[in-house]
This record gives sequence, structure tokens and C-alpha cells, in this order.
Amino acid sequence: MIRNHPSQNPNASATSSSFSSPSSNSDSRHRNHATTQPNWNRISNRPQRVPLEELVATTQSIVGTCPFMCPEKERSQRERLRDLAVFERLDGNPMKSSSSLAVKKFCRTISVKEVHASDIRPLSVLEDTLDYLMKLLDSSDRSFLVLHDFIFDRTRSIRQDLSMQIINNDQVICMYEKMVRFHVTSNHKLRRCEDDTTILSSIHHLNMEQLTKCLASLYNLYDINRTSDSVFDNEAEFRSLYVLLHLETHSHSTGESLSSWFSRLSSSIICSKEMCFARRVLRFFRMGNFWRFFHTVASEATNLQLCIIEPYIMEVRALAVACINSSGYKLHPYPLTLLSKILMIEELNLESFCNACGLHTSQDDMGNKVLPTKQTGFSHPKGGFQCNVFQWLELVEKPGCESSF
Repeated sequence: MIRNHPSQNPNASATSSSFSSPSSNSDSRHRNHATTQPNWNRISNRPQRVPLEELVATTQSIVGTCPFMCPEKERSQRERLRDLAVFERLDGNPMKSSSSLAVKKFCRTISVKEVHASDIRPLSVLEDTLDYLMKLLDSSDRSFLVLHDFIFDRTRSIRQDLSMQIINNDQVICMYEKMVRFHVTSNHKLRRCEDDTTILSSIHHLNMEQLTKCLASLYNLYDINRTSDSVFDNEAEFRSLYVLLHLETHSHSTGESLSSWFSRLSSSIICSKEMCFARRVLRFFRMGNFWRFFHTVASEATNLQLCIIEPYIMEVRALAVACINSSGYKLHPYPLTLLSKILMIEELNLESFCNACGLHTSQDDMGNKVLPTKQTGFSHPKGGFQCNVFQWLELVEKPGCESSF
């Protein structure tokens, strides 16, 4: 596969699509993500503020000159307001930071009169900032929820600066791929966090929202920088994620039909092993071919693809158990040993899973565990059912084993 050396297109802003939906500040986004933004037009003594996407569309791009991860003016202001994240505090002091710790926060609305080159970070600084944030994932001893909260907000700020400068080159593609990886692996790690389920659900929703926006911008960047029929090194894998997001009935996708979306892809992408895998998995899922679904995922999925598929694994297992329960012969209970091989789950976990679905198990004359069919008490496990999806899924959580940031 080929990575292009594209030229910039000053008239196209692929990254501006990343900011089309409001979100609150990182420290309270899981509590206030549904609140509305203040109407600045009602306050006559303040400059008029506009959403970022409107600002980018109506102004010429600027070249940032800020040499630090956070502009000095913002850092000083946040020090006075004690608005420093735990990762930004110098020696733990909530009122003191430094140029090597403070990272520019995301701002939902920006005053037209307040946009200065000194507040915007150039591409080289943005690349270093993103690398710093990604290293925090492996080096910090903080909980993943705290890490995610910080990186979630600061990567949005990076996308904001890229959008305002209308930078759409090959380096930006690499940056967006890193940010997509962060949101995809977060999809997996957030499911293993122990916290209030309402808060986690909100955080997960916002993470998926930003994932789809990052993907949309990344796909635009691929298209803008394409030459001839060449493709980028990781394009096929990242394109396949869009297909896998359709495993959910009410998917987080853009709403475009897959047939229409496929019609705009090159034959090299459609025929790639990553895309062929995604299409087969989606087809097996919709056909109810459970054996092929699980064994295809287990043998071919990349860690990135698996993080997208994981939330649907237990759903597919529940559908399989429901199907066997309703279609089996009442006088011929289904052996759990065979079912565990089909669903790729340990027999002990399978028995617990069947019980969580409202079905009881029993033993046959040989002492083997079986699932009596035609039971009427089936229901999907409330609140989900957690167990190891696959043994090798744990690799995603080990430093150095997941796809490189």
C-alpha cells in the first residue's frame, strides 16, 4: 500500500466537520453534555461569538505562532482560576503549571476579535502535543476515566487549531489516525471502568460521538490528498471501522447507506483484507450465522477492529442462545460443550450467561451440562453481562500490544 506525499488544498477544510455538535468542558462533560450554550447575542457589552465551524467558513486561515502546548495567556488565566487538570499541576499545586505540563483546552465558541496567531499552535507544536498526550496513556498511574477526561478535551483542542489553520496534509492524516485509535481503544477500556453506570453511559456516548466525527474528518483527509488510485497505509483498516459500526441497529454512523458509501470507495479499498473482513462479519451478523461470526472475528480481527466489535459480542451470544432455545427440540437439550465452541466462551461462563438470560441448565444422563430448549423465560441480561469476550482480547489492555499510537 502507498502513502502519498500530497499538497495542501487551501480551499478545503476536512477537519471542520469535527465540531458540528456542542459539548461541554472536559471536567464536567458527563454531567452537562445536554445543556445549551449561552446566547452571547443577548449580552451587548461582549463581542459576538460564533460556533467554530462558522468561524472557519467565514475567515481566512491563519498560521499559528504559539510555541507551547498551551498559550501563556491561557495558562496564566487558568492558574489564577485554579482551572488546572491534575496532569497540568506543577508539584501538585492547583495554582501553578508550566509550559511542559499545561495543554490548551477546547473552546466551544470563539470570539472573532479574539482569534490571534499567538493563541494558535502551529503544526509542529500540535504534533508534539498529541505525542505527549498519547504517552500519558502508558505512563500515568491515574485511572483511565481521569486520563480519558483530560485527553478527550485536549485532542478536541488540537483538532480545533488544525481546523482554524486549514491544514490538510499527510502529517494531519497521521494525527487523525492517532486520535481515532484513542477513541476506539477508549470504547473498549471504558467498558471495564467501575463507576456510576449513568456517568459511564454518558461518557461512552460522547466518546462514540467524537469517534464518528474524527472518522468523518479522516475520510475527508484521505479523499482530499488522494492521487490517482493510490491508498494510504492504514486507510483500509480505518475505512473498515465505518462498516463495523453498523453492527449496532441504531448505529453512530453518518446516516448514509452502506451501498451508497461503498460506491465512492476505490476497488483497492473494497478488495482489501480489512474491508473484506468487515463486510463478512456484518453479513454473518445479519444472517445469524453465529459460528462463522465468532470464528472470523477470532481469527482475523485486528485489535482496532476488535475494540469496535466487542460491545456486540455478548449481544450476538444472546441472539444465538435465543435462537437455539426457540428452534430446538424440547426432548433434545442442547449440549453446552458444543454451544461453548460455537460461541467461543468457556462452558462455565456460558452456563452463567444462560442463567442471566433467564434460562436454566441441567445435566443429561452422562452428567454433561445441557440447555433445555423451548423455555419461556428468555430475556436479554439487564445491564449487560460481563465476562472475557476472548482470551486474547486482554492484549488490548497491555502496553505495547495494541496498535501503535
